[in-house]
Amino acid sequence: MKILLVYPQFPATFWSFKHALRFINKKAAHPPLGLLTVAGLLPQDWELKLVDENVTALNDEDLAWADYVFISAMAVQQESVRRIIARCQRLAKKTVAGGPLFTVSGEEYPEIDHLVLGEAEVTLPRFLADLAAGKPQHLYEANPEEWADLKTTPLPRWDLLDMGKYNAMSLQYSRGCPFSCDFCDISLLYGERPRTKGKEQVLAEMENLYQHGWRGGVFMVDDNFIGNKKTLKEEILPAMAQWLKERGYPFTFNTQASINMADDDELLKAMVEVGFESVFIGIETPHEGSLTGCNKHQNKNRDLLAAVKKIQGYGLQVQGGFILGFDEDPPTIFARQIDFIQESGIVTAMVGLLNVLKGTKLYRRMAEEGRILSESAGNNTDQQLNFEPKMPRKKLLAGYRRVISTLYTPKFFYQRVIAFLKAYNPPRGRKIHIRLYHLGAFMKALFWLGIRDQERWYFWRLLGWSLLKKPRVFPVAVACTIYGYHFRRFFLEEAEPVPVPMATPDTAPV
Repeated sequence: MKILLVYPQFPATFWSFKHALRFINKKAAHPPLGLLTVAGLLPQDWELKLVDENVTALNDEDLAWADYVFISAMAVQQESVRRIIARCQRLAKKTVAGGPLFTVSGEEYPEIDHLVLGEAEVTLPRFLADLAAGKPQHLYEANPEEWADLKTTPLPRWDLLDMGKYNAMSLQYSRGCPFSCDFCDISLLYGERPRTKGKEQVLAEMENLYQHGWRGGVFMVDDNFIGNKKTLKEEILPAMAQWLKERGYPFTFNTQASINMADDDELLKAMVEVGFESVFIGIETPHEGSLTGCNKHQNKNRDLLAAVKKIQGYGLQVQGGFILGFDEDPPTIFARQIDFIQESGIVTAMVGLLNVLKGTKLYRRMAEEGRILSESAGNNTDQQLNFEPKMPRKKLLAGYRRVISTLYTPKFFYQRVIAFLKAYNPPRGRKIHIRLYHLGAFMKALFWLGIRDQERWYFWRLLGWSLLKKPRVFPVAVACTIYGYHFRRFFLEEAEPVPVPMATPDTAPV
């Protein structure tokens, strides 16, 4: 068999880091780990090719070569998915599809020849067995509550990937989340009981990545890395620390976790010692009523601002997710979101409108209320609402634009960076591996942001402050200016909001 694995193109999003990647001459932030893992499940004597449309064009020659085209995608990639399917049909190529988009909305893609849904470790072997017997079916689904044993997950096929085109590689330790927020589809896709790999398996994956020549950042893609804190602290992190020490710390890490990590000093210390540099946390809102309404109980009854500051103080940069559009949001929510984000020093603050995802508890409730207007496109920064909000639509959209136009103007962004750097306390002695593309990025930042940019005064002020007040965070300060350039370009240019008065230093609600 000749198998072409295709990862569809992402539209421009907050997380694409499209404009930041130009500084380091990379094409994409992360590789398609799911497809690389699927490749590891396929027979070893099959010929495989990978085309990630985010770094390489999909050619007709690639499609003509293949016996089957395997497609994996998330909801935000659905426009590109449609184009790929049409090309496969035109060339009479058999298609096999899986991943979150198809698992949730497979019935919307009847033209796909074989839908292999759920976790590939469970359903792909069934398809392969039927294919070998000459009787492949159209649909393969896991039984309810049938979850994969991650001990059976193979090593990703890094040999299929051009690593030099990516900013960081990806690994996975666990699936599932112990929390069940009404708007989130993670428990729907992966269950509420975190399932983990063993320490030998984690080390084997790290060693495999190391042997393929990777040195640099690694994104632990777990939706909640600390879902099983006991195993993480007692087994995984100590084993990772020993492995990294023996090899001169070739990797640094970032991941996603819940805010309750701030309750565990031992965990924070261990993560920082291993080399974790940042963590994305779904903070969502500072309004307790909205947290109650969406069943985000892990964020309730705590000082969220103090929790963020504590995590930063241990040496982890907090990236935050924030949502506007909850039924319980008061008229003051826009000013409160700005206040919280500015005070917290969360540089990477992804503020989005609520998206009601198919299959979630929130979707079922709103469907019963007749408030679903369309299926979600998977992009919560495109200013499209797929439901009827309780707050008047015009007021919600205007408030959202007010928030992003405030947060990502240079004045407020650079204030936030300084607030973060004041709280940020990276461990002394942490090894910094300077690579050639880092130097290139620094030179581009000096030219593009320090000379060409109309807002260059803020850039020089930040760099000067860092050198004089806290020189050991200077590389992080430079990185933040590059992030800011991407966010500003994305929110204030590419998002193309309907014109509303932009916040100014005199009128911004801070």
